[in-house]
Amino acid sequence: MNAHDTEPHRIAERAALYRKHNSVFAHWAAGYGVIAHSERTQVRVHALAELLTLRGAVASANDVFARLAAADRIASMGMWLVVHSTYARNVYSDGRDLVARDFKSDPEGHTGGALNMVPAYVGYLAANALTALTRGWLMGQGHCVAAIDAVNLLVGNLTPEHAARYDTSDAGLTRFARDFYDYRVRADGHPASPRGSHVNASTAGGIAEGGYLGFAELEYVHMPLPGERLVAFLSDGAFEEQRGSDWTPRWWRAADSGMALPILIANGRRIEQRSTIQQEGGAEVFRRHLELHGFDPISIDGRDPADFVWAICEMEERLACAGRSIGADGSGYPVPLPYAVAETTKGWGFPGAGSNAAHNLPLCENPSLDEGAAARFNVGARRLWVPPVELGLATRALRTHAEQQRPLERDNVLAARDVALPSLPPFPPSAGSPTAPMDALDRFFCDIVRANPRLRVRVGNPDEMRSNHMGRALDLLKHRVTAPEAGGAESVDGRVITALNEEAVVCAALANQGGLNLVVSYEAFAVKMLGALRQAIIFARHQRETGRVPGWLSVPVIVTSHVWENGKNEQSHQDPTFVEALLGEMSDSSRVLFPVDEMSAMAALASAYAERGRIATLVVPKRALPIVFSEAQARTLLDEAGIVVRDVGAANEPRVRIVAIGAYQLVEALRASERLRARRIAHSVVCLVEPGRFRAPRDHGEARAMVSDKIRERLFPATDAARIFLGHTRPEPLLGALRPLDTGPRTTRALGYRNRGGTLDVFGVLYANGCTWAHALLETASALGRAPGDLLDDAELAATRGEGDPDALR
Repeated sequence: MNAHDTEPHRIAERAALYRKHNSVFAHWAAGYGVIAHSERTQVRVHALAELLTLRGAVASANDVFARLAAADRIASMGMWLVVHSTYARNVYSDGRDLVARDFKSDPEGHTGGALNMVPAYVGYLAANALTALTRGWLMGQGHCVAAIDAVNLLVGNLTPEHAARYDTSDAGLTRFARDFYDYRVRADGHPASPRGSHVNASTAGGIAEGGYLGFAELEYVHMPLPGERLVAFLSDGAFEEQRGSDWTPRWWRAADSGMALPILIANGRRIEQRSTIQQEGGAEVFRRHLELHGFDPISIDGRDPADFVWAICEMEERLACAGRSIGADGSGYPVPLPYAVAETTKGWGFPGAGSNAAHNLPLCENPSLDEGAAARFNVGARRLWVPPVELGLATRALRTHAEQQRPLERDNVLAARDVALPSLPPFPPSAGSPTAPMDALDRFFCDIVRANPRLRVRVGNPDEMRSNHMGRALDLLKHRVTAPEAGGAESVDGRVITALNEEAVVCAALANQGGLNLVVSYEAFAVKMLGALRQAIIFARHQRETGRVPGWLSVPVIVTSHVWENGKNEQSHQDPTFVEALLGEMSDSSRVLFPVDEMSAMAALASAYAERGRIATLVVPKRALPIVFSEAQARTLLDEAGIVVRDVGAANEPRVRIVAIGAYQLVEALRASERLRARRIAHSVVCLVEPGRFRAPRDHGEARAMVSDKIRERLFPATDAARIFLGHTRPEPLLGALRPLDTGPRTTRALGYRNRGGTLDVFGVLYANGCTWAHALLETASALGRAPGDLLDDAELAATRGEGDPDALR
């Protein structure tokens, strides 16, 4: 501190004056248990109380001080319940010391981070009570869920599945503690306990698991719609995990964004060592970093619920003022985005705070076996315990929802999305000649956007919209920038989020759960999106399993410039991993679609937007391809997941069934069909647009997404002599997904990507991977027990065996 800096003295004198003249303020300022209020916080709270009184949010400043005193007690007891969740097998609300038999034999829990989250979450609840506003919340460090669950139990903010099992009696608290890391599994394969190790669908108010560190940092600014408010609790460990969050001020706009309020819990440690922030100079260096990246940093005491209350109100006021300062032409962006840095110590408030052990088990030794650890537990817990009568008064002080006519935090607007399905306009007319399916999809998407002006649009774009044939959408929606370039498709209020970071752009779409979204990427690069997509898929599926159907519109993820058409860019750009991974997810939550022409591409997009809470991956070519389907046929294809494209031979005659999954695969299948027709061999060509609906369902939820037995029998009759699959992916995962259609290795063959590539054209990639029409016929002959020469001439046969000129197959 500068020797001539008088500010601390002024703050101290002012705080003392407030305490002297207001006993209610002094009662709160005295703190409770381990919770103390710095003089800086006291002065902040006094000013906030006056402001809230003038605005009519509270009847008097004393109401603020009384509720903050209640928050102290709830926070203290919340921390008490967190450490009992980790260590206690039996819980006693009278606060007695525990003996060896009362402890778990195998304690578990991310205890330090959860302890740090308790004051933060209680501060969020208190801010809501003091302003009569129920904000949404998001927690990047999802493994700190014990804090959320504990406080929610104390204040009665529970989901039905928690309310059915837990209350604040000794029996209810004991069950609550025993359910934490219970590990037992039900007969149906689901966890027996609704308490997870991360935020899950049973966590009241939860909207994301937070299991993948760093995604909350990318998503929070895109979540609230205008008029909505979101408090995002972020991790200093995630700061080093996901640097795309530095761009957040580039995306916020007063006209189409709600209040996004980031609060970093700066506890200085990650799992095994100090965080990068701590290693590089601590919170002060981080504040300078924030300023350089367009944030408005605010330092608060991460141990004090009241400082979180002040920060939430302060950030909202600063952000609202910044938004009002923007010129009519958008000049002034990016605004300095308020960002609170809550400084604390990992595991503060309990023995072991600040150590590496605080991340998980701060006592180091097991108190069920070690008397010293048991004694340390009891000393620490005793400092946190709140008598039941006092706790009851405190919780009632924050249960203001009925009188304020606002929803419980479990029902905050972000957690209770219920977006009306969009209006879907007619398909644009067919081009009438070979055209790129991406071009048709581009036109149709623009029509959907125009037909739904009420829906905020986000397009996630990691690279080149025009290269991916989405030029019309780019001209309509424009890149979101802070300083548009004249003559470019850029705008301050652009709705295309462009960054050379696949995770950042997919998170922009996943976060916009109140709007209309689209993601477009090269297939090979989309692999970097998998973690974010998988987190969204799993969380949505778990919500369905608890009976809460996600209300956000399904998000189409378009992968183009894909493995079969991106030969010019070397094998690194020829990769179906993304599609294979999503095909492995549960088909009722993750759809993988392979449209083959303009009409089926538009039908696939319409099918995605006609439902909620799913991720739909569309594998769409950007090169011109023949028109195969009419609009009616395309809609049938999407409804039934497949369609017979060509049938040759008598109706009851056993036949070869060539199954195409992908546009270039259908081209090759139809060419193979011409040769079979010429040889008078009965056969059918089937196009599967959604192969995941033909798998053997892995549970009852997935079974509801499968095609009917009638459709399966019509497309794949048991009389087939052979089945030849031409797939977009590697053949092994494809056959695994389609196991019910596999008649065995003698009569079922699968061709697909076999990890061959280079600088090639479409034919070259097909040939290198043994996926041409001729390779399909070679497999057909083998499956039928015929000589290959029956279907291929000598030059073709030599080429398929790698002994002749490949051009014989062009």
